[in-house]
Amino acid sequence: MRTLEQFADRTTGVVYIHSSPTALCPHVEWALSSTLDARANLKWSAQEAAPGLQRATVDWTGPVGTGARLANALREWSPLRFEVTENASDGVDGERFCHVPGLGLWRGSMSANGDVMIGEMQLRAMLDAQADGIGLAGRLDAALGTAWDSALEEFRMGGAGAEVTWLHQRVG
Repeated sequence: MRTLEQFADRTTGVVYIHSSPTALCPHVEWALSSTLDARANLKWSAQEAAPGLQRATVDWTGPVGTGARLANALREWSPLRFEVTENASDGVDGERFCHVPGLGLWRGSMSANGDVMIGEMQLRAMLDAQADGIGLAGRLDAALGTAWDSALEEFRMGGAGAEVTWLHQRVG
């Protein structure tokens, strides 16, 4: 009988710090370094969409579930605007986490092509809660992270040409 490897041990992803007050930048680097057990030496640049704030991007590799750990570490600082992605891997869906001041943290499952996936049971619960269809669009927008995407869009474009850093977590 053949042994099947159902689930990936490692995956990759990206941390986008869309905006951070300058005073928080060292704390962000510390949180990333601590979570990944690798030195984060980010290349910070000005966030054109919010003068006075900084932005940085870092690609990472690590065990499946690292994206959630990174998002949890970064959410400690409420002024940050950030996204953390974890790519889909063998047997494991991808994830995306978005944080926006005033909206808090959003999490969505991601398909291999980057679409937000809403599960059957989640859809059924939405339909049951809104039997007449009123309010369903709002619940779907929330599940898809529409408010977070709208709030982050201008910040995503603010870093054309910004440097990217790779971090690799030691596994095993």
